[in-house]
Amino acid sequence: MSNLEGRRPVAPQRSALARVTSEVRQAPLLALIVFVPVVVLLERVSPDAHTLLFLLSVVAIVPLAALLSRATEAVATRTGDAVGGLLNATLGNLTELVISLAALQAGQYLLVKASLAGAIVTNTLFMLGGAFLFGGLKHHVQEFNRVNARFQACLLFLATIAILVPSLISEVDQAPAAGFSQQLSLGLAILLIAVYALGMLFSLKTHKELFVSVGHADAHESSWPLSVSVAVLIVVTLLVALVSEIFVGSVQVAAEHLGMTPAFVGFIVVALVGGAAEMTTAFSAARGNRLDLSVGIALGSAAQIALFVAPILVLVSYFVGPQPMSLQFWPGAVTMMLVATMAATLLSNGGRGAWYMGVMALAVYAIFGLTLFLLPPAAPT
Repeated sequence: MSNLEGRRPVAPQRSALARVTSEVRQAPLLALIVFVPVVVLLERVSPDAHTLLFLLSVVAIVPLAALLSRATEAVATRTGDAVGGLLNATLGNLTELVISLAALQAGQYLLVKASLAGAIVTNTLFMLGGAFLFGGLKHHVQEFNRVNARFQACLLFLATIAILVPSLISEVDQAPAAGFSQQLSLGLAILLIAVYALGMLFSLKTHKELFVSVGHADAHESSWPLSVSVAVLIVVTLLVALVSEIFVGSVQVAAEHLGMTPAFVGFIVVALVGGAAEMTTAFSAARGNRLDLSVGIALGSAAQIALFVAPILVLVSYFVGPQPMSLQFWPGAVTMMLVATMAATLLSNGGRGAWYMGVMALAVYAIFGLTLFLLPPAAPT
């Protein structure tokens, strides 16, 4: 008996990596991981094959998003959904940041602003709506912490107002001097970053008890060890950044060949590809009855883009871009961001989710996508 008892702890330790391997083999999408080295090699051998590189990079991001999703879920089971949602939003937005930095360096400000606005709208409508839909198809009614949802929606509304002001200034009867918009954007960027930092302090430190999950997650048979999850997060994040850089280098020429405008590419294509990792996690968490994590990822990611990523790009543009970038967006983008913010506030106000709520959010997103495809907005003057 003593020998048998002495062997009992060995099995869990031995099966730690075996569990990871088993779960990887059970995910069919991970077979697409072979496209990661393929797209990297193709970019070295034939850098002018932009359309092929564009399509292959989109395919290569899918398995990376699946791995990032699974690793983040494993970390979230130990840190809580609030921290897990923030972690996933941060890592997921890294793709957006890489894409925007590459476009910024090339002076493609329309693509940068379109991708920022599109990411905000995509997260608040497509990702949140998809989470409600996929979760509601499996669970009749789901609950989530509406305090967290309201908090993220308020941050998003504040950021939208900050973006609205420079855009409205350009429409007044007597337009201000050319440098005024850049000076205003610089001040607003610093203000938004400070507000975001204080918001993280509020939600993760001083009032973290208000953001505790209220949903009941489905039981999981196994979970990745924390060390393995962190290692996967680091490696996959680096690979996502590498593939995203290739994606940026080919997206413009490929868009012309495929008949898509820069505004549609930035608002829809780049936003969907950049948010693939977050969407995978959000949809999977909703199916597992962890709608708190889904809502935290969707609204938290949108708020992070508006309050942190966009201001950082304004600051970086002074050193990287041909000229400083402002927070002045075209009126259509501002309108869509305002509508998306109001829709997210209304959908998350009750603290309960059902599949038809997802249908309504996705319908609004489809309206925006169809409008941009048929009538792309003009670049702001």
